[in-house]
Amino acid sequence: MGCLAESSVPLKPVFIKQPGSIVFPLHPNDPSREVTFSCDAQGYPPPSYRWKMNDSFVSPRPGSRYAVSGGNLRISQLNKEEDVGIYQCLASNSFGTILSREASLHIAYLEDFKTQRRSPVRVREGQGVVLLCGPPPHMGELTFSWIFNEYPSFVKQDTRRFVSQKTGNLYIAKVEPSDVGNYTCVVTNMVTKSRVQGPPTSLVLRSDGNMGEYEPKIEVQFPEALSVAKGLTIKLECFALGNPVPAISWRRVDGAPFSRKVDVSSASSVLEIPYFQQEDAGQYECIAENSRGKNSVKGKLSFYAPPHLLETPQDTQKAIDDSLLWECKASGKPKPSYKWLKNGEPLETFELSPQGRRVINGALSISTLTLSDTGMYQCVAENRYGRVFANAELRIIAVAPDFSDSMLKAQTLARQGGDVLIECRPRMSPRGMISWRKGKEALREISVLDNGSLRISNITKLDAGLYTCVARNQFGVASSAGALVVKEPTIITTKAAQLDVTVGESVVLPCQVSRDPSLDVRFTWFFNEQLINFGNQDSYFEKRFAGDIMIRNIQLRHAGRYTCAVQTNVDSASIATDVVVRGAPGPPLDIQVDHVTESTAFVSWSPGPDNHSPISKYAVQARTPFSLGWQAVQTVPEILGRNQLAARVTDLSPWVEYEFRVLATNAIGTGEPSKPSRKIRTKDTLPRITPARVGGGGGSRSELVITWEPVPEEMQSGPGFGYVVAFRPHGAQSWMQAAVTSPDASRYIFKNESIPPFSPFYVKVGVYNNRGEGPFGPVTTIYSAEEGMTSSAKYSSVRDLSCDKGSLRYWTKTQRQDTASVMRTVGNKTVAVIRGLDSRTAYHITLRAYNSAGTGPDSAVVNITTKRPPPSRAPAKVMWNATNSKIILKWDQVKALENESEVMGYKVFYKQSRHNRQSVVETNRTSLELALPVDEDYIIQIKAVSEGGEGRSSRLITIPRIAGHVSSVHCCTISVSSRRAL
Repeated sequence: MGCLAESSVPLKPVFIKQPGSIVFPLHPNDPSREVTFSCDAQGYPPPSYRWKMNDSFVSPRPGSRYAVSGGNLRISQLNKEEDVGIYQCLASNSFGTILSREASLHIAYLEDFKTQRRSPVRVREGQGVVLLCGPPPHMGELTFSWIFNEYPSFVKQDTRRFVSQKTGNLYIAKVEPSDVGNYTCVVTNMVTKSRVQGPPTSLVLRSDGNMGEYEPKIEVQFPEALSVAKGLTIKLECFALGNPVPAISWRRVDGAPFSRKVDVSSASSVLEIPYFQQEDAGQYECIAENSRGKNSVKGKLSFYAPPHLLETPQDTQKAIDDSLLWECKASGKPKPSYKWLKNGEPLETFELSPQGRRVINGALSISTLTLSDTGMYQCVAENRYGRVFANAELRIIAVAPDFSDSMLKAQTLARQGGDVLIECRPRMSPRGMISWRKGKEALREISVLDNGSLRISNITKLDAGLYTCVARNQFGVASSAGALVVKEPTIITTKAAQLDVTVGESVVLPCQVSRDPSLDVRFTWFFNEQLINFGNQDSYFEKRFAGDIMIRNIQLRHAGRYTCAVQTNVDSASIATDVVVRGAPGPPLDIQVDHVTESTAFVSWSPGPDNHSPISKYAVQARTPFSLGWQAVQTVPEILGRNQLAARVTDLSPWVEYEFRVLATNAIGTGEPSKPSRKIRTKDTLPRITPARVGGGGGSRSELVITWEPVPEEMQSGPGFGYVVAFRPHGAQSWMQAAVTSPDASRYIFKNESIPPFSPFYVKVGVYNNRGEGPFGPVTTIYSAEEGMTSSAKYSSVRDLSCDKGSLRYWTKTQRQDTASVMRTVGNKTVAVIRGLDSRTAYHITLRAYNSAGTGPDSAVVNITTKRPPPSRAPAKVMWNATNSKIILKWDQVKALENESEVMGYKVFYKQSRHNRQSVVETNRTSLELALPVDEDYIIQIKAVSEGGEGRSSRLITIPRIAGHVSSVHCCTISVSSRRAL
């Protein structure tokens, strides 16, 4: 029995245990042939129980084989003819009756074979034969096997022999002499575990010859139509007689392949499909084939599923005269049908009442409920494979009007000129009449809603007072009262408007109201219907006096509709202000580049948003891997007006990769640039720029060393760039030439034993690329390498001779003086610079003077130590800003490495791009202002200066001229240094 609540609160009956199906193994001479069906329900009052068998009530009586204990049904001395069937438990209390699920009782047994002898079966060799089993009366699943001659020699199944587990028969496709003997069928009941043997059958070969070959004859077939439940395992049998022994194969008629779970026995006679699903349904074919022919059989497997509840009725409490609709839905195949039970009895047995009781597609509807409809209901969904039950209680309530849980509000506030709804929702059943009075007078010309609530429209001060709602039905009368208080309306005095503001300005949005002074007012602001959270909008929004707000430093994203919502305890109002923000244009769109030549490209674009201020002009900028950020470029036309959406960019460098972008300007200012265009490369052409700083000299004996500064990559005009070095001795007419193929090369050495020491040469360096040869640079004079003197010349007096040359000899402490390096000077010079020394190294130096008369003596030895080298790092992150009168430069401080000289200051080199004259300014700071007119392009480089000399140069900075003398232009940051100097 189920447990009762301690408070003994009335409870409907609910099953906590329902009967389950039973298969009882019946054994002969078993005195304990007894089964018990369990049934238990909870509820208060405690439920009583009854039982049905095959829809008829079971009547337990003293001495009967049926007994009910609690809710359980016990059946003793089971009888397989009388007790097999379907059982259901009914549980009842004062709320009604519920019926349990169905539970079946089956009694498994296996009797003995009746026949004791069987006639011999005579066949020819090669003929097929079927030995019948003929199992005795039984109940429960059976399995079959055959004994050959005597136990325990059982027939082994293979492609020639098969035992059907459906009929028990033994099939031999082709009899051989070894098959002669006695065969006994053994039947086993899988439930009772009992086993019986049939009478033996003798198989005898006939003496009138062998059986010839013949086509297969299928003896074991599966049904033409078979329904299989969801989740079950199905086995299909197929076996044929024939000579030769037929081969068995299987297939789906629709051609679909078998799923992995399908299993075919080793002899192919059984097809097993476990856990049958909808996709396994279809037509299957067994094919038996030998050399004489083939035959086949087909059968259709259909999927079925017992009902499964999808939507069930819920316990419901209704008032008299209300209506009821209970939905009940279930899945299943075939589609389930529905019926309803009330208190365990079919609802169809009740006469169709005037209340309009109907069952449509499983749904139960009752249009007018009465007290007699109270009870326990069950929806039953069923198909031929099963039934399912869903329980629900219907309780009909009859009570007098009661306001204890729904009193009228003691005070209802309303605004003058508005509407108010005073709710009246008493609990009563059936629904009765609702009336109203104000003070002591009944209200007649009023608006009462269907639910009894009172609506008053266009309220005036005269409507204030005490209102009473009176509810009546046949069981009694009740009332509840509340006061109506009328307040002045809340009115926004600020008029709706549209404001135009410019980016960066501040604006106040007003929201002033008149209201009843006794009411508190709350202001709420929305931007484009989203609540403004003051203090959490990047400090742009600020509350002001009363309901006003201020937007500081307004931005384009602040354009839109602002709504001020005002609310009191009585009413609410709102007003909207549209704010238009004017700003610099948005980025131009869809940048396209085409018609590219070696020095020009055609750039087009689409206008971006003008942000409420018409675009006045456009500007085009370009960037290359060699430029310092984005640079202004020359265009045709030079001035790009508002309707100019394309331009030809000129003065581009050949064979350089470019990106372009466009900026738009309006009266507010210049907007953000467009996205960069795709990268394009200008076409190649003949090189035009020749190497700078052509020089040379020095080297080893018989060498002419020629040096130059390499041409930067962006000035090489095409692939395959190299140098043509031309030279000739003074006095010679023809030039010797040599090609240097590396674009990064900076020197060429010509070696010839016939070159005199320190002899002058004319030298010039030209350029070429894959398109051909470019020009040569200017001609300069350099000297071949010198040769040291091996003996001293005599002289009488220095005063008597002029000194034409000098000889410097220098060596380190680790070297011998006779291996010293030699440097010669020309002319009457008293200063010389020795280059190529090692840093931080001690050197010895002597000097000799010599002329046509010979060499003078060595000077005294001078000891010096070279300084640490200059910084190897170039100034980085160079930023510039230009106005119409000056250029402002800033850069990061250069930090020397541990083995380098400390930075003492900086040199800034600058020149106009159209002139070669270069100026230098020195500073010990990391910034500099140059008072320069900006109507010219400038080229600037910066170097750190140390005790060890000048350091590495920054990357080339090109500052374009400012067209139209605008007060300022964009600044540029350069973070990559270059190895090349001006």
